Amino acid sequence: QLQLVESGGGLVQSGGSLTLSCVASGADWFDYAIGWFRQAPGKEREGVSCITTSHGVDYAGSVKGRFTISRDNAKKTVYLQMNSLKPEDTAVYYCAARHTIWPGVCYYTDMEYWGKGTLVTVSS
Repeated sequence: QLQLVESGGGLVQSGGSLTLSCVASGADWFDYAIGWFRQAPGKEREGVSCITTSHGVDYAGSVKGRFTISRDNAKKTVYLQMNSLKPEDTAVYYCAARHTIWPGVCYYTDMEYWGKGTLVTVSS
């Protein structure tokens, strides 16, 4: 079992920045690839970014160049630094984990564990 808790959401003006944190507890953290997802009102959940167990990263096209994902294994925490925020980034942001034996792969599907989310609101 792995428990995930997100924090760091809030209200920010367009062009501003926020850093989200996802803290894990429970199972062996080191074997889990982590993904950040978001769900805007009336829209389906989408993958935003993910990070492999070897710190490889991937980004959705809509956030590439503006968001940065990182992980601190000692703190069992994954961060999502969000810069140049836009109103369309408004959503509930979730982190999720999937166990993997492949250090170079991260995922946006078949995630095993989810946090409860943190709300990010970007005003225009």
